[in-house]
Amino acid sequence: MADLFDDLQPGYEPLAARMRPRTLEEYCGQQHLLGLDKPLRKALEQGTVHSMILWGPPGVGKTTLARLLAHQVDAHFIILSAVLSGVKDIRAAVDQAQQVKAQSGRQTILFVDEVHRFNKSQQDAFLPFIEDGTFLFVGATTENPSFELNNALLSRARVYLLRSLDLADIQSLLQRALNDQEHGVTQQPLVFEDGALEKLASAADGDGRRGLNLLEIAADLADFDGSAYTIGPQIIEEVLKSSARRYDKQGDLFYDMISAFHKSVRGSSPDGALYWYCRMLDGGCDPLYIARRLVAIASEDIGNADPRAMQVALSAWDAFERVGPAEGERAIAQAAIYCASAPKSNAVYRAFNQAMSDVRNDPGYEVPEHLRNAPTNLMKDLGYGAEYRYAHDEPDAYAAGEAYLPEDIADRQYYQPEPRGLEIRIGEKLKHLKTLDQSSHNQRYKD
Repeated sequence: MADLFDDLQPGYEPLAARMRPRTLEEYCGQQHLLGLDKPLRKALEQGTVHSMILWGPPGVGKTTLARLLAHQVDAHFIILSAVLSGVKDIRAAVDQAQQVKAQSGRQTILFVDEVHRFNKSQQDAFLPFIEDGTFLFVGATTENPSFELNNALLSRARVYLLRSLDLADIQSLLQRALNDQEHGVTQQPLVFEDGALEKLASAADGDGRRGLNLLEIAADLADFDGSAYTIGPQIIEEVLKSSARRYDKQGDLFYDMISAFHKSVRGSSPDGALYWYCRMLDGGCDPLYIARRLVAIASEDIGNADPRAMQVALSAWDAFERVGPAEGERAIAQAAIYCASAPKSNAVYRAFNQAMSDVRNDPGYEVPEHLRNAPTNLMKDLGYGAEYRYAHDEPDAYAAGEAYLPEDIADRQYYQPEPRGLEIRIGEKLKHLKTLDQSSHNQRYKD
C-alpha cells in the first residue's frame, strides 16, 4: 500500500506537518474516542470503519485521524477540500474510488475537509455513493453539524466530537518534537529556560498545530552560544506578541463564549462575566457587540428588578464611542460587572413574550369604547370615550376598578414581578392597586 503520508513530504515542511502522527500510538489526545476499550478504537483494531463526521476546533487532529483510519484498515485514501473543490472534483473522486474497487477490491475513504463549506446540492452529491458503498465518507468540520450539514448526510454518518487538547497533551506533543531527531526541530540541542516551554504550551490554547508552529518560530529565534540554542522569556514574549488566541468570529467558539458571558451575567457571577469578556476581547471581538448584548441582558434578565442596569449598559456603549477602546473597554467591563451584580428578574421578558403570543393567537378584540379616542362630536355621540375616568382626577391618581383590557380577557395578568430588587416594591404596589380594584368592584356590586 502506498504511504498515506507521502504527499506530505515536499521540499520544505513546517514542523506541524513533519510531526503528523503516523500511528495510533503517536496520536495525541481524544482518549474519549481512542482510549482502550472505546468503540472507535475497537472498530479500528478489528479493521472495520464506518462513515463519520469529525467535529472539533482547529488543530485537534481531524485530518490526521482520517489518514490513520485509512492506514489502519488498508483503505485507499482520497482527500478533498470543500474550500477548493466543486462538483467536478467530487465526480473525479467517485471515478477514482470505483476504479480502485474494480481493480483491487480495496475500500476507499473519501475525506472532505471543511465539509460545512459545501452547499446542499454538493453535499447531496455524496449520498448515492455512500449508500452503495463506493466509498466510506469522512467529513471534518469546525462548525456544528446539526446546523451546517444536511440531515440526509448526517443520517448516513456517525458524528464524533473531537475536543481541544489539554495542556498535558500539548506539552507531550512539543516534547516529542524536541526529541524526534528525524522530523522534529532542527536546532539541536534546544534548551528552554525555566517555564518557557510550559508558556508556549499554554499559549497553544488547545491547538496542537498552533503549539508546533509556536515552537518552530521560537526555535528559529533561539540564541546560539556556540554549543546550544537557548529560548528564554524575551524570545517567548516576542513569539507570543503577534500570535492571537484561537477565536472564530462566525463559528461555534464565538457563540460558546458569548453564551458563557451571558450566562455568567445572568447567574450573578461578575468574575465569570469579566473573564469571558476579556477572553473575547483577547480574541478580537468587537467590544460594541458586548455592549449591545449587555443592553439586551439588562432588559431580559434584570428588567425592573434594577432599571438602572439598562442606563448603565447604554452609558457604557456611549462612553466607548466617545473615548475609544482604551477607556471604553473598561467602561463596558464596569457595565458587565454591574449587570452581573444586579438583582435578577425575567418578569418583563416573560410578560412581553406571553402578550405577543396571545396577540398573535387571539381574535382581534375591539378596543373598549371608554378607552377610544373621541376627537369629534360624532364619535362622542357613538359613545367613544364615554365613562372614561381620568386617573389624575382620582384619589392617588388611580382610577380603582377601571378596566384596560378587552372584556373577554379582562382578568389576564402578564406582568408578575419577582421578589427581588426594586420589583419587590413594584409587586407590593400592584398588589395594593389590585386590592383597591377589588374594593371598587365590591362597592359597585353592593350599590
